[in-house]
Parts: sequence; C-alpha cells; structure tokens
Amino acid sequence: MTQIHASCVAVDGLALLLRGPSGVGKSDLALRLVDEGARLVADDRVDLIADGRGGLIARCPQTIAGLMEVRGLGVLPVPSVDGAPVALIADLGDAEERLPPPGLEMLAGVALPRIGVNPFHASTPAKLRLAIAALARGWPLAPGEGAWRRMTALAAGGPA
Repeated sequence: MTQIHASCVAVDGLALLLRGPSGVGKSDLALRLVDEGARLVADDRVDLIADGRGGLIARCPQTIAGLMEVRGLGVLPVPSVDGAPVALIADLGDAEERLPPPGLEMLAGVALPRIGVNPFHASTPAKLRLAIAALARGWPLAPGEGAWRRMTALAAGGPA
C-alpha cells in the first residue's frame, strides 16, 4: 500500500485522483464534483492498493472515511464509497495547456493517464467527467485531429 497527499472522487465508479500542493483547490474541486453526482473516496490522504491485475484501487484511511474538509464550514460528511479503481490523475495548478501532450505517470508501480487542469475554471468538473467517460470507453486522452478522428470513428462503431 502507498499513501499519497491528494483528494479522490469516484466518477461513474472510476477513481479520479486530484493532486497538488496545499491550498490549490483539491477539496473544493472534489466538493463540486460530489455536488454533481460523484462520490468521495478520500480527502487529503488516499491509500493506493494494488488490485492484482496491474491496476490500483483508491481507498480512504479509516479515520477520515466519508469526511471532507469544506473551507469555511469545517469537516463534514459527504456521499462516499469505500474505494474505486484509479483511472486518472489530475494535477491541479494555475496553468492549463490548450493541447497538452498525452501524459502517463508511474504511481505505485502502475502507469496511469495524467492531465493538468486549473481547479477553479467553471468548466473543470465537466472536463474531468468527460475525461473519465473517454477513458471508460477506451478512448485515449490525446489531443489533435488524428486522435479526434480515431475517437469519433470508434464512437460510430467503425475501425480506429
């Protein structure tokens, strides 16, 4: 097991790790995602456990399960799940590239897709839900016309 400093929500059953330095907006973004139907996995600390099939399961340390720090209100219970398979890492910060290169990162020995987003853009929760939906369909998170053509062909049921 590996423990990281992050927040984590499950979107359609898949874990989205929200990483960044203290105060960058991890809990705020997680709260907005939960408000739109996601479920909290963990806030502040996330346990990553190998699933035995080459993936990772995100879980919450028992002492903080189901709880989220909501700035200005305190630590409150929110809708949560016990764990979820990790699908995506979102690194939070001010800069956000228009067409970033596809990113993979090794985390606890597993290669995971990684993107960078600004946590306070109004569209960020929608972008993250869209990214999780794309990954769930097996679509790559790769910008550019060639990737777009492959994804739309796959969506239409044709060859990639």
